[in-house]
Amino acid sequence: MSTHPNLHILAVLVENKFGVLARVAGLFSRRGFNILSLTVAPTDDPALSRITVVVDVDNTDVAQIAKQLNKLINVLEIKELQPNESVERELMMARISAVDSQSVGDVLDQFGGTIVDKSATELIVSIDAHPDELDKCELALNAFEIRELQRTGRIALGRLGS
Repeated sequence: MSTHPNLHILAVLVENKFGVLARVAGLFSRRGFNILSLTVAPTDDPALSRITVVVDVDNTDVAQIAKQLNKLINVLEIKELQPNESVERELMMARISAVDSQSVGDVLDQFGGTIVDKSATELIVSIDAHPDELDKCELALNAFEIRELQRTGRIALGRLGS
């Protein structure tokens, strides 16, 4: 479950056309909402894309955001995904010092991660999990020298039967 009470996850189905993403992101910007994560990719139908937006809203009703999004011509559907009714994932990759690859492997085993590349001095690791779990994994990996870190941003789908 998300530990951030002001975060809202919106799944927005849009036409897969030039400029749609810019209009969606611009709407959040104009309203002063902080986008924490934004992912976009085509769906099983190449004419459609799904945008997952994680937005931090303090004193604003998320329904108001949805109403504004709905006014955009290429937006077809908007769903707010509740943490207890959705499955959330994010990918994290990190380049870390390979001083003790066994200890790094032990940390990765706890979080379902893998070593995807290695040299005599560095490892690149990959973990996909709930964002809260990635936060914990990142803290654990801080015991080693993290030289570079990249996270993709959240993706989410409603749970089956929800």
